[in-house]
Amino acid sequence: MKPENMVMGIVFILQTTVGILVNSSVLLHYLIPGFTGKGLKLKTLIVKHLTLANSLSIISRGIPQIMAEFGMKYFLDDIGCKLVLYLYRVSRGGSLYTTCLLSCFQATIISSSSTKWMKFKHKAIKYMGPSCSLSWPMHLLLNVMILVAVTSSSNRRNATKKLTYVYCSASVSGTVATPLYMLLLSFTDVLCLSLMSWASVFMLSILHRHKRQVQYIHGAQHSLRVSPEARATQTILILACTFVTFYSISSIMVLYSALFGNPGLWVINIISGLETCYPIFCSFVLICNNSSASRLYLPCWWKH
Repeated sequence: MKPENMVMGIVFILQTTVGILVNSSVLLHYLIPGFTGKGLKLKTLIVKHLTLANSLSIISRGIPQIMAEFGMKYFLDDIGCKLVLYLYRVSRGGSLYTTCLLSCFQATIISSSSTKWMKFKHKAIKYMGPSCSLSWPMHLLLNVMILVAVTSSSNRRNATKKLTYVYCSASVSGTVATPLYMLLLSFTDVLCLSLMSWASVFMLSILHRHKRQVQYIHGAQHSLRVSPEARATQTILILACTFVTFYSISSIMVLYSALFGNPGLWVINIISGLETCYPIFCSFVLICNNSSASRLYLPCWWKH
């Protein structure tokens, strides 16, 4: 075993262990009825789905990568590879969708209370809950082609082009179906990212306007206390911006590997590390934002 593989294996072990523990803590915290407020049922539902998607993403991405780094490149057969990458793609799509939904939900909550906006609010919030649950079967259908294209790296099946990623390979056919399918996946991702970006800009403008109004009323010297709504909005803005950042860098690396043939091991390690960073960071942000959770899981941080 090469020293760099051992180092990366240890890094992925730490990353995966921390991610599973933190996401499990958040999920357990939101499953206990006493910790959640009655008026936050929809937001709590979205956070539960987000945390579940993040947990599955870490498990399906981190554990196979650890085993591959320690020399077990052919530990998965064709069925194992299909299921692992299928689970990862579905959970990644769920994480993207729920983060987008959380941003849109918060933007709707802090929007104007005029009669025109109130009608839109009620309609939007009414359909957010069902859409959160429907996102799972939607991503199961969107990623069904993975069950056909992905095989184990030990499989020598002929293909027009094969992209090898340590423990699994993806066969790329020369037909027009492949670029159309990739275009469909890209469209759904871009749509979610666009909605997330719009919601973030909208929330920033609302926060800035509110801050100026409060400063005008109380004066610049007045000690301003951050409201719960503003704090929740800031948290969701952090999550949205972090997701877009990690997603953009990861997408550039994936595009690089697709254009220039089979990627090197360092490219695969960077992609895997980036794709696991957001689920971990997301859980820490959610814990820090929730006072009861931070007291329970981060008592030293809370004292300060």
